[in-house]
Amino acid sequence: MTIASQNSVAPRVTSAAEGYERWAPLYDDAPNPLLAREMRYLLPLLGDVRNKRTVDLACGTGRWLEKLATHGSGWCAGIDLSASMLGIASGKHPLAGKLIRGTCECLPFVPHVFDLAICSFALGHFASVERFAGEVSRVCKLGADVFVTDLHPSAVEQGWRVGFRDGGAATVEIEVAHRGTDKIVDAFSSQGLKLIEMQSLWLEQPELAVFVRAGRTERFASATQVPAILALHFRRLEVGTRGETALLAEEVL
Repeated sequence: MTIASQNSVAPRVTSAAEGYERWAPLYDDAPNPLLAREMRYLLPLLGDVRNKRTVDLACGTGRWLEKLATHGSGWCAGIDLSASMLGIASGKHPLAGKLIRGTCECLPFVPHVFDLAICSFALGHFASVERFAGEVSRVCKLGADVFVTDLHPSAVEQGWRVGFRDGGAATVEIEVAHRGTDKIVDAFSSQGLKLIEMQSLWLEQPELAVFVRAGRTERFASATQVPAILALHFRRLEVGTRGETALLAEEVL
């Protein structure tokens, strides 16, 4: 969902709302090494999702939701604000009846319902990470796993941006609020989501095929010189500021 933009021609910058409406018809067909790398890392960590209630937050065209559904998730849902992205997702048979249009900062779910949540490359589109984290904490059960990925801060420093090629020529960059790792972790921790693991993911040899397919082979070597993805694994252990009873028994000291 992101690209490294080092073009001499300045891209057209647009809002997330407009950008994803325009990106939706192209999204699934555009070769993207970051999505490939994220999938290669994260899919084995999800484990057995059968009999688990799962949610894909900012699901877009339903990339992760489709994986959850086809791997036998007991009940799964995807939520996104973009009507066009959801329109593409709705055409995928496994996602029938599982899509909701709405904001992740005010989730339309009852408390303590999900065993697993995924939020892929969307943090920068939320006005408040704290509010989003609070909603995730509210709808997740004690012990639920929450996986969050985003463009790595080091990649942002090197000029990587969220965007796409519109019609094969012009580059469209989507506005994103980039936040430091500490701020993200603090926001989730304050809402009772304990950091279990944090990884910096680099593009590697398996992603070369994606560059070749995109006709960008010459960019592969430089793209592997910076961490591309920040991957965070949280677990819902306590509620923090909401004042509910708090801890899993094994976490009580």
